[in-house]
Amino acid sequence: MPTATPRLVIDHLSRSFSGRAVVDDVSLSVAAGQVTCLLGPSGCGKSTTLRMIAGVERADSGRVMIDGADVEGPLVHLPPEARSVGLMFQDFALFPHLTVAANVAFGLKGDRASKARRVDELLERVTLQGFGSKHPHELSGGEQQRVALARALAPRPKVMLMDEPFSGLDNRLRDGIRDTTLEILKEEGAAVVLVTHEPDEAMRMADEIALMRAGRVVQRGAPYNVYNAPVDKAAAAFFSDINVIRGVSKGALTQTPFGAFLTPGHADGAWVDIVIRPQHLKIDFDRAGRGPSPTAQDGNAARGTVTRARFLGRESLVDFRMDFDGSTLTASVPGVFLPKPDTLLWLMIRRDRCFVYPSQSNQIFS
Repeated sequence: MPTATPRLVIDHLSRSFSGRAVVDDVSLSVAAGQVTCLLGPSGCGKSTTLRMIAGVERADSGRVMIDGADVEGPLVHLPPEARSVGLMFQDFALFPHLTVAANVAFGLKGDRASKARRVDELLERVTLQGFGSKHPHELSGGEQQRVALARALAPRPKVMLMDEPFSGLDNRLRDGIRDTTLEILKEEGAAVVLVTHEPDEAMRMADEIALMRAGRVVQRGAPYNVYNAPVDKAAAAFFSDINVIRGVSKGALTQTPFGAFLTPGHADGAWVDIVIRPQHLKIDFDRAGRGPSPTAQDGNAARGTVTRARFLGRESLVDFRMDFDGSTLTASVPGVFLPKPDTLLWLMIRRDRCFVYPSQSNQIFS
């Protein structure tokens, strides 16, 4: 488990290129044994942040500290090899002319015997015993990834930096490799910063997620909290498909197909977006045309007409055109459920799973 004292501290880090802020005032702290994921779309600044921590990119302002000592700042810029950081990239960056054992030993210091012991120890931990004499081209993608992990861990770095390290792997291998990697990283006790654009990967691996957008961290927290309390509509949409029910707030209430929603804090006449994920929009099979009736949690039922249904393997997605206003909502149903177009069904909504945000239009309806 992570300790209370941060091993890595990033303090107001910024970097611009050609006058454009790529990383804008980013601050983070990561404890030994903790995995923090920098999550966000391409171009949001997460890889540049990682490069500044590593020392391969100079910061315009801010500081990076490892175990309390400055490695990046206004008066210091230590090279990567002096920072006690391990680096893993999506292309693995193995030396093709070196054997597996030589790749793992590349960054090690000491006598030949101690190097050999460390190499053997790491190859065993990544389940590649007997592979030391092979060359990278003789290995599968998953095996190459494990060699890259062993090489990065060999010098016992205080901080491990990983930039999309699993993106080149086959989907069938990825989950197992990620779980193995996470187990080894936790055992080694390094502070880990993982860059990814995949929410599922961040949710699976992270102790903390730092969601980035346009160079800034817009939300930080445990995966459960970031997913279940997104800071805005864009954050909610980054983690999953969403439905948006738009309405006008009046007297702290907004009328929707499912009855009135409480929308306190929004001015009268202001447009609001009520966001709900497809899995929290429920088809009311029991009602089957008997019409709406209120319940304590879910409010009113609303009728919609099926416009499309498709099966995705573990679930079915069903699109509806709502009677109330003609808007389109999508429900996720476990298993196989493929009603024909024009089927009329009643829907319920999980109000405790809804998020209310100001509409981006910021219009006042009068």
